[in-house]
Amino acid sequence: MARITIIGSGNIGFSLAKGMAQAGIYTPEDITLTRRSVQSLTQESAAGFSVSADNAAAVLGAEIVVLAILPQQAKLVMEEIRAALKPEQIIVSVISGVSCADMRAVLGEQTIIVRAMPNTAIAIGQSMTCITTDRATNDEVAVVEKLFNTVGSVVVIQEELMTAATALCACGIAFFLRSIRAASQGGVEIGFHAHDALKMAVQTAKGAADLLLQMQSHPESEIDKVTSPKGCTIAGLNEMEHHGFSSAFIKGIKLSAQKAGGLYDE
Repeated sequence: MARITIIGSGNIGFSLAKGMAQAGIYTPEDITLTRRSVQSLTQESAAGFSVSADNAAAVLGAEIVVLAILPQQAKLVMEEIRAALKPEQIIVSVISGVSCADMRAVLGEQTIIVRAMPNTAIAIGQSMTCITTDRATNDEVAVVEKLFNTVGSVVVIQEELMTAATALCACGIAFFLRSIRAASQGGVEIGFHAHDALKMAVQTAKGAADLLLQMQSHPESEIDKVTSPKGCTIAGLNEMEHHGFSSAFIKGIKLSAQKAGGLYDE
């Protein structure tokens, strides 16, 4: 079986490794995870993954090299592995705000680069991953698309939309989690115990998302089914809107996209 190396095994890197292993497209032994200190990879090693603190050595023999590192670390890590890379290896970048052109400027013009932006739900096979490239062939993109399709849904987009995808899908996990937390806090205020309120909020949010996915409907059409004239649902919705619920959410997404676009240059 082919090998894959994931440089950077923080939340996204380790989540990706676990997701791929659970999906059966790689065995843990065929996945190498790197970090600056092998001592911090004890959990990963115990799960059967190969581990290394030597990025240059880890990329040797890998069909795919995933860079799952912070934008601020990108240049240093790319310079570290540059000499060890082969032209046929596919470099999958999970780095926010770093373009294919930025990467080729360091790794060399011949490098095959596909950018991917998953989110942390990849650990349970429920990621929303956006994929893009500027020069890779359709076949090379298909290899990466197949990889991420096993751990959630994939959309192939234009590269100029990649920072926007970071805000909506990667940062978006935190936004939806915060809204669920707020709903559970509201539940406590109206009389439920905290653990019951959280369970109710989580399942209600899951039901709302599944309604849209399975019915292929628009949120407003489902909202219309719940809002009756002079009813309690429309009263609650309007109160939230009076306090800027949708506006705040939209502004947060826009600011996250703006911030994501400048991370590499900081």
